[in-house]
Amino acid sequence: MKKAIRFGVAGWHYPDWAGIVYPEKKPRGFEPLALIASLLDAVEVNASFYSPLSPNAARKWLRIVQPFPDFRFSAKLWQRFTHARESWADQEVRLFRRGLEPILDAGRLGCILCQFPWSFRQSEDNWTRLKKIAHDFKKFPLVVELRHQSWQKDSFLDWLRENSIGFVNIDQPLFHDSMPPTEIATSQVGYARLHGRNYQTWFKKDAESWERYDYLYSEQELAEWIPRLEKIALNSEELFVIANNHFQGKGVAGALMLKSMWSRKKLAAPKALIQKYPLLKPFCEPGEAQKELF
Repeated sequence: MKKAIRFGVAGWHYPDWAGIVYPEKKPRGFEPLALIASLLDAVEVNASFYSPLSPNAARKWLRIVQPFPDFRFSAKLWQRFTHARESWADQEVRLFRRGLEPILDAGRLGCILCQFPWSFRQSEDNWTRLKKIAHDFKKFPLVVELRHQSWQKDSFLDWLRENSIGFVNIDQPLFHDSMPPTEIATSQVGYARLHGRNYQTWFKKDAESWERYDYLYSEQELAEWIPRLEKIALNSEELFVIANNHFQGKGVAGALMLKSMWSRKKLAAPKALIQKYPLLKPFCEPGEAQKELF
């Protein structure tokens, strides 16, 4: 099996992408997801974090990306399972699974992303929660994002390997006990998420959600990830690299730069995106260009 490296973004429905990633005035029939699928290799479904998906919505997305056979989805696990303190009912598990089954059955679902907050530290109760999630969603490929460094232990990584659950390597603002950048693979699915490094707003209580992700990576900051990605790819069969610094299309810019660095090709990008972020110019051209860089 040929290894697949998929560069993508977290979510695709953002009003602040208009005039940067998407046309300011969208033509009739314009599908934002189709544009993302033409530029990148994957998208992380954000809507599933807030509520279970409708199977019909999933089928619609599959129709939109049909012209792009190598395009894949990952999907965030519903926050009911990762952030709520009380346990959940079997009916809620079935409801969430049903929304993703069309994508799974079509062979387009890379994994479910179980994203936990920094406050989710290693403890007996939290171990129990993780084990219940692993049991309830065992038919799906899973990856786990843990932002607190207390989970960076061999015993936990061994448990992930034993259960074929992937470890999410993250780039985030580093505070006390924050999970640092890593290069770990514990299942066939490797995963990396880049959140940005906006220290000023990451834990700011009154910050708008977009403020935490208003960060543009420099070329050097992204280049630091290439050796890490190489190691993760070496120890997995499929690697997802997802940019979550979504404000005003900064994640799209970062994902394209990383993909260009990896492939050593100059990629296509929206003209307005290149104008907004000139650091894209060595890596992207407007239109369909894919030229060798080296």
